[in-house]
Amino acid sequence: MSHPKSPKGAAASPSPSHDPEATAILPEDTFRPDVADLDAALAAATAKAEEHFNQYVRTLAEFDNYRKRAARDLENAHRFAVERFAQELVPALDGFELALANAGKSDLALLLEGQAATQRLILKAFEKAGITALDPTGQPFNPNEHEAMVAQPSAAHPPGTVLQTVQKGYLLNGRLLRPARVIVSRGSDA
Repeated sequence: MSHPKSPKGAAASPSPSHDPEATAILPEDTFRPDVADLDAALAAATAKAEEHFNQYVRTLAEFDNYRKRAARDLENAHRFAVERFAQELVPALDGFELALANAGKSDLALLLEGQAATQRLILKAFEKAGITALDPTGQPFNPNEHEAMVAQPSAAHPPGTVLQTVQKGYLLNGRLLRPARVIVSRGSDA
């Protein structure tokens, strides 16, 4: 605490009783904290700290349970991702097995009709799963989706045109599953 400066030549007052800004020393028994109040405040603070710690522990346990549940769900999603697709293909397999069992006993026309029905089942399953066929005959060759098996001269088509699809390719939701195997024109050899 700063004391006001005395005018030059005047002596500073040594006694605090004469200085209005001097700090007075209180008697020892003036401040007596109430121990009961302090104990109550400490108990309340301790209870609040325990409550916060318990909330933290519960939140940590909930997060751990969430993490485990998410990992289990992800594992099940990977394990059973093709379940719907497989359910669609099982009737198609039944059709093939029926055709094989009746191969020697049935009329050829009936077997062909059964195979066509089986093909329709497979195509329906592909459609539901987002699988589309690539048959690029007559289109420009695309190395990202087509695999050239042979290049043949052709006067009727510009070079780089797919003349024939040897084996269809397939896309799964726009992503290449298998490239189409094709015969490509290379221009005439005239």
